[in-house]
Amino acid sequence: MTNSDGTLLEIDPGTRESRRDFLYYAAGGAGAVATGAAIWPLVNAMNPSADVLSLSRVRVDLSGMERGQRITVGWQGKPVFVWRRSQASIDAARATPLEALVDQTDSARENPNHSGMVPALDQNRTADGAGEWLVVIGICTHLGCVPVGQRSGDALGEYGGWFCPCHGSHYDTSGRIRKGPAPRNLDIPDYTLADDLTLTIGE
Repeated sequence: MTNSDGTLLEIDPGTRESRRDFLYYAAGGAGAVATGAAIWPLVNAMNPSADVLSLSRVRVDLSGMERGQRITVGWQGKPVFVWRRSQASIDAARATPLEALVDQTDSARENPNHSGMVPALDQNRTADGAGEWLVVIGICTHLGCVPVGQRSGDALGEYGGWFCPCHGSHYDTSGRIRKGPAPRNLDIPDYTLADDLTLTIGE
């Protein structure tokens, strides 16, 4: 650069460095903003949507159910089988010795209503001490098919509970595997059943 009289102007080296630093910071800041703008949609897409969050807890009024009636409730994309069992179904489940079961224990993952491993006795799998209410996840533990038995006229299998038509697993009136390729009993969701018969599934 030159003065008005044509003499050469010298630029202070400190000014030159500060301009360069400013350009570096400006470019770095613009890059960070651009990177954040590009990554945010990806991060946000991993968060559960509002409809999924709304299904993490389901409440159902069971007060209108009659003895022997079965209903299916949707929870986190899974069918949950709710059965208000007859006394005959309760007696059949409670008369079965552990030695007759394929899967004789339920872990806390399979039944989160208990803190550890528990025997797969009917008393440990029901919502109430009398055993009237049974709540299980309606997904076969073999390859994930949905067993039949919830609707009137469905095949109940050889043990009166549910039958998986995909590969022939038979579950008893407590949802325990009795025959077929399924390796373990039907899982049980985390739930509570209030005195007014409001069923809450999920945390």
